[in-house]
Amino acid sequence: MNLDWIPVSGFRLHKAGVRFDAVRVDGDDGRRLADFLDRMTGGDPGPIVTEANGCRGVYFLLPAGTTAHRSWPRGVTRYNSAAGSVGYVPVPALDGPTWPLAWRVPPVADGRFVHPLLLRTAAVELLG
Repeated sequence: MNLDWIPVSGFRLHKAGVRFDAVRVDGDDGRRLADFLDRMTGGDPGPIVTEANGCRGVYFLLPAGTTAHRSWPRGVTRYNSAAGSVGYVPVPALDGPTWPLAWRVPPVADGRFVHPLLLRTAAVELLG
């Protein structure tokens, strides 16, 4: 498994759209969406990062190039490399102190990410 994009310690910002895109949903809505997606997939939704401070964002990591040309419900922030868009996504180490970030669901294989259509379906169901 080649997960060289995950830092050895602490956390690192990654430019969205290179290795992965991301969708962020803040606060309790993000946590409910992560729980819902977890149930929908039998506990294997793909990598999800949570943030403990600020807006308490929940970052769903998706395959690169999959978030730009889809409509998403209100409350969803997309991170990708679409024209005119530059965004950075925080990625914590798998072990050690990474506060305020943590893996809700750590990656299990290189190239294994949250399925974009499944996430969008769940987001529409929960967020409208």
